Amino acid sequence: MAENGTATFTNPDDYQAGIGDASVNFIVTGGGEFNARLTWLNLRRFRVLRASENLPRIAFISLSPARVFISFPSSEGPPLTYGGLGVQFGDVVFHSRGERTHQRTNGESQWGLISLPPEQLAACGKALTGRKITSPPAGRVLRPSRSAATRLLRLHSKACRLAEKRHELTANPEVARALEQELLHALVNCLTADGANGNRKTQPHHADIMVRFEDALAAHSGPQPNMPALCSAVGVPERTLRVCCTEFLGMSPTRYLLLRRLNMARSALRRADPATASVAEIARDHHFLEPGRFAVTYRAIFGEMPSSTLRRTLIKTT
Repeated sequence: MAENGTATFTNPDDYQAGIGDASVNFIVTGGGEFNARLTWLNLRRFRVLRASENLPRIAFISLSPARVFISFPSSEGPPLTYGGLGVQFGDVVFHSRGERTHQRTNGESQWGLISLPPEQLAACGKALTGRKITSPPAGRVLRPSRSAATRLLRLHSKACRLAEKRHELTANPEVARALEQELLHALVNCLTADGANGNRKTQPHHADIMVRFEDALAAHSGPQPNMPALCSAVGVPERTLRVCCTEFLGMSPTRYLLLRRLNMARSALRRADPATASVAEIARDHHFLEPGRFAVTYRAIFGEMPSSTLRRTLIKTT
């Protein structure tokens, strides 16, 4: 029996936890109240996801090595940036197995994710094209033909509509099997289409640096590391790290570190008990030593004072 559903979120922590097969760490980079929506459909072997977000953000994504993942923008709008590469509407990202990478948006966005067992894709590729289709060693941005991309997007949208409005149909094994087969054939056509621009790849060396950068940040529990210490932990010169951060994140490493700490503080404010917690205490916990400057910076990024975030927690619990 297929599992499916849809949910809306105002808390990035809850949203990223709902994505499922992918481990996702979100850093919101624009102001306003966060709103997102997830729709998911789990078939016998296929898993289909559609995500909609209202704010720009950077996501560090770790994919399960047990499955094959394909992602794509699901509506027209500002392009996504995946691994430093622009992904337009109609493009498809063919991820490597167990990939860890960054995905960045510059405003409102909608994107889709499909995953399936690697042996299923390989077998179908062999049957339809005469050769097995396997995940690339490094993620690739493909540009399939317009008809192939349109078919995949149409079937993805159909699957999400069924999950939202006609979920009883997906409980029918014949319906679920037919939908899986249609999606599988559409994927194969996109991943092998004639004229697909499959030469655009992430730069493996830069991608590896950015993974080490995230690992260094995750391992650091004290105050914000200075650039020499951070570069030493990553194992690259400062200029190289700056180039990679600009390419993958659209900003300097110091700006990213600041936004990362601000998002962590915002998450703590959302979880805190307003009756016992204070903004100053939470700011200090996240190594902001000047509460006044923290409040000004916080408001510049999120469009509200940290005290407003803390009070909203009280309103939600009363």
